[in-house]
Amino acid sequence: MRIILLGAPGAGKGTVAKLLSAVDGSVQISTGDILRSAVNQGSDLGKKAKKYMDQGDLVPDSLIMEIMEVRLKEDDCRNGFILDGFPRTIPQAEELANLLDKMDIKLDFVANLEVPRDVILDRLTTRRTCSNPECQEIFNIKSNPPAAGGKCTKCGSPVVQRDDETEEAIINRLEIYNQKTAPLIGFYERSGLLENFISLSSQETVEEIERKLEP
Repeated sequence: MRIILLGAPGAGKGTVAKLLSAVDGSVQISTGDILRSAVNQGSDLGKKAKKYMDQGDLVPDSLIMEIMEVRLKEDDCRNGFILDGFPRTIPQAEELANLLDKMDIKLDFVANLEVPRDVILDRLTTRRTCSNPECQEIFNIKSNPPAAGGKCTKCGSPVVQRDDETEEAIINRLEIYNQKTAPLIGFYERSGLLENFISLSSQETVEEIERKLEP
């Protein structure tokens, strides 16, 4: 499969992407992952990106697209890929369309995960993350609680509530999403690529996406 996942923070893009990648071996790709990988590998592009990241600046779209092109050319993308939360803006979407045309890659569709605002707030304010940077396992104090004493079930480190997952921070993130990223829905709708999915259950969403991918 070759799809893009759109959706607000807390819509479940990461979980859905992970489940989809297990279906046919398609690779889950997020901007954060490819930037971290490029930096860790010490490539020329990674060194350029690191300068911006170390200063707390956004990595320019042009550099992100160069890194994305390198990633999509890697062997593991031959089976397909799932772009998780990328693109984020109309300019990025336009650049991505140009890149895919250049690489002669056609998307199956763009999956927009629709989740009510109150569900997103509940999901994110109850989310906890392992504090071990090598682990980063995600829990939910309601549906997937950590071990006794607030410990990670994988590595035993304490789990924490991230600063960007307080209610105030989430409301701010949703406002930014509505301003900058939500317009992508119209962009892909006009291109005929958009498919909407009510995403209250990640497993059910994956099953619906699989059905859409059937010939």
